[in-house]
Amino acid sequence: MRILMAGASGFLGTRLADLLTADGHEVTRLVRRPPRGADERQWNPSAAQLDPAVVAQADAVVNLAGAGVGDRRWTDEYRRVIRSSRVDTTTTLAITIAGLPAADRPRALLNSSAVGWYGDTGDRAVEEDAPAGEGFLADVCRVWEAATRPAEDAGVRVVRMRIGLPLHRDGGMLKPQLLPMRLGISGPLGGGRQWWPWISMVDWLAATRFLLDSDEIAGPVNLVGPAPVTNKEFTRELARQLSRPAIMPIPALALKVVLGGFSVEALSSSRVLPGVLTKAGFAYRHPDLPSALHAALTE
Repeated sequence: MRILMAGASGFLGTRLADLLTADGHEVTRLVRRPPRGADERQWNPSAAQLDPAVVAQADAVVNLAGAGVGDRRWTDEYRRVIRSSRVDTTTTLAITIAGLPAADRPRALLNSSAVGWYGDTGDRAVEEDAPAGEGFLADVCRVWEAATRPAEDAGVRVVRMRIGLPLHRDGGMLKPQLLPMRLGISGPLGGGRQWWPWISMVDWLAATRFLLDSDEIAGPVNLVGPAPVTNKEFTRELARQLSRPAIMPIPALALKVVLGGFSVEALSSSRVLPGVLTKAGFAYRHPDLPSALHAALTE
C-alpha cells in the first residue's frame, strides 16, 4: 500500500514507518519543515494547510501526531499544545480527505487516540462501548476523535486507535522508570492501586498493521494488552526483571509537586480491555506483563 503518515518521527511513528517499509509498503511522511527526502511532504496543520494531491496518492492515512503527554510539566500553555497538536492535525487530514473526489479518497484513516478517553475507571473494566470519562485527557480525546468525523461522513473507514502504554526501553512511560529502578529508589506511584493498560511494542506494531489490513474494522479500537495490571503489580514485575528492590513508594503529593496537572492522570486508573481486537481474533505475541516487559528490556 501507499501509506501517508503523520507523526512518523515520534516514538511510535518511527518504528511503525520502519516496519511498514520493511513489509514492502510505500510510506510518505508528513513534516512541518521543508522536506529532506523523496519520501517527505510538507504541511502546516496549525494553519490547516495540506496539498490534497498528497492525500489523493495514498491508499491509507495513519495519524500518530501529538505532543508528548508526559514530556513536560502541565502548564496552561502546554495543555493547549497537547490539545492543538492532536486536534489540528486530525482536522486537517479529515477535511482534506473529505474534500477529495470519492475515487481519490484513501480507503482508511487510522487516527491515534488514547485510553484517556475513559477517564478514571477505578476497578471497573471497560471496552470500546464505554462512554467518555471526565478530566483533561478525556476531554481532549473526545474532541480529537470527533475531528475524524468529516472523513467518516465521506465514507472512509476510520479507526480511532485508543492507545494504552506501549512498552519499550527507549521511550514511552517505561524509559523514565528505568534509572530510578536500577538505582533502587523507585516504587509504586501513590497507593499503586491504579490499573495500567500496557501493551508490548511488538504487539502494538502488529495490531496497527492488523487494523490496516482489516477492512471490516472501524470505529474505536483499544490498543492494549489483554491483561491490565495495577501500578503496584507493574512495579513489582519490573523490579523483579531488573533484580532491584522497589520499596520506596512515591507519594501522591510528591507527584503533584513534580508533575503538576499531569499527576492527576498519572494516578488515575484505566482498566481497559481490547474488546475489538479480541473479537477479531488478533493473536498477541506477549499476552502477559512478564513476557511484554522482558521483550521491552531486551529486544
